[in-house]
Amino acid sequence: MADNRRRPRRRPNGEPPGTAVRRAALRLLDAILRRGDPLDVAAHAAMQGLPPADRAFGVAIVSETLRWMAEIDALIDGATAQPLPDDVKSRAVLRLALAQLLVLKTPGHAVVSTALPLVDGGPRRLVHAILSRAQQEQWVLPVSARLPAPVEERWRAQWGDTMVAAASESWSAAPPLDLSFANEPDADQWPEATALAPRHRRLDRGNAVDTLPGYGEGGWWVQDLAASLPVRLLGEGHGRTILDLCAAPGGKTMQLAAAGWAVTAVDSSAKRLGRLEQNLSRTGLSATIVQGDIRNWQPEAPVDAVLLDAPCSATGIFRRHPDVLHRIESRQIAEMAALQSELLARAAKWLKPGGTLVYATCSLERAEGEDQVAAFLATHADWEVVSARAEELPGDIAPDASGYVRTLPGLLAKEGGLDGFFIARLRAPAA
Repeated sequence: MADNRRRPRRRPNGEPPGTAVRRAALRLLDAILRRGDPLDVAAHAAMQGLPPADRAFGVAIVSETLRWMAEIDALIDGATAQPLPDDVKSRAVLRLALAQLLVLKTPGHAVVSTALPLVDGGPRRLVHAILSRAQQEQWVLPVSARLPAPVEERWRAQWGDTMVAAASESWSAAPPLDLSFANEPDADQWPEATALAPRHRRLDRGNAVDTLPGYGEGGWWVQDLAASLPVRLLGEGHGRTILDLCAAPGGKTMQLAAAGWAVTAVDSSAKRLGRLEQNLSRTGLSATIVQGDIRNWQPEAPVDAVLLDAPCSATGIFRRHPDVLHRIESRQIAEMAALQSELLARAAKWLKPGGTLVYATCSLERAEGEDQVAAFLATHADWEVVSARAEELPGDIAPDASGYVRTLPGLLAKEGGLDGFFIARLRAPAA
């Protein structure tokens, strides 16, 4: 009797069901590794025409491939007489297939049947043999994924071996789900959530956002704990004015509005500002929205505070965006640092005397954090650092000797960790 589970019915085009999403994943992986496109941007093009569930599955395949690529490549190379070149399609197909088999635990027959059509005239027998061997020998991955070698070398030089080990461990699994609330939530409504800070709750990963309590009412939004820290250093607004620069998609804008600030949110991207408007509409919070490039835009009048969450390499959010560690190199970091210097100097001009500027980046590179602020202070001697206070920060997060907040892998590890951020609170001269 035929086993239909192992021989799925083919589509009219002759391909087994599920091949289309794997083909889209192959396009997405190529866009990231060959062209250097960000995963979220490339996914929009690569996954066109697929239903939402397939799009999510395709992104998950690529994300886990990127996360475990060094280990998967080692398995491939150990199973071939001669190493496959990095740029051949058969290696990419095997990377995606083994990520499904070893990480996502996709049934073996589905992995093999959907991988072979992607080879397109290549070494189908080799691909089939390796995937069969992986199942027969019950291949497994190590406990932790290894960081790309250039990243490991760069971070070891900046932060040391302990940080590199913690980063490797935190990269090995998708992070938990963090929510920020406009008001302190009812504990009875969130019995399984962990309270790590006021107006913040953490849930285990795997929760569907749109099924959580209060989604329709808009009392909360998704935001990593580390990303909430810059606004926490600004305190309650009491109607004071603030510029939220590079604001979209709006997590910090909503935080500021909920804390009573009169917010003007500025961003150069009309598309991203559209998302910010949707988020404000869903949560019932308000802010003035301005589309503008702050390199040539300026406010009509000085403000009480400025939040500059500057464009950066985004290496600090590698847990959620594993593509960044494969795309970002020293060149991009230097380019981002030059842009940040320009934006920081410009934003400093828009404060009232004695006003507060909070500078932040979701980066784990000193060039975009500590070094950036040091260079600013060297040319703005009348400015001062206002050290973060322990009572302003949750858990074991504490300011460093310079008064800055730097979150590194390994911090709050038992609670699920948090993204990498740098935050500095600066005060303008009184007159």
